[in-house]
Amino acid sequence: MKIDIDRNRCIGAGQCALTAPKVFTQDDDGFSELLPGHEDALDGAAVKEAVKVAVRVCPVQAITIE
Repeated sequence: MKIDIDRNRCIGAGQCALTAPKVFTQDDDGFSELLPGHEDALDGAAVKEAVKVAVRVCPVQAITIE
């Protein structure tokens, strides 16, 4: 699974960081970013499911997974 955040689309709502705090955080400006080491494969079914939920709850669909 590869996670991508469209930083031009992100509005800093923070839903991803609330939904999957082991994967997402917010930078100093409040925009979404991945925690180090989570750019590609994710370990554990619970974490993968949380990322899928974060994709769905993003109000501007700035997060995609492949």
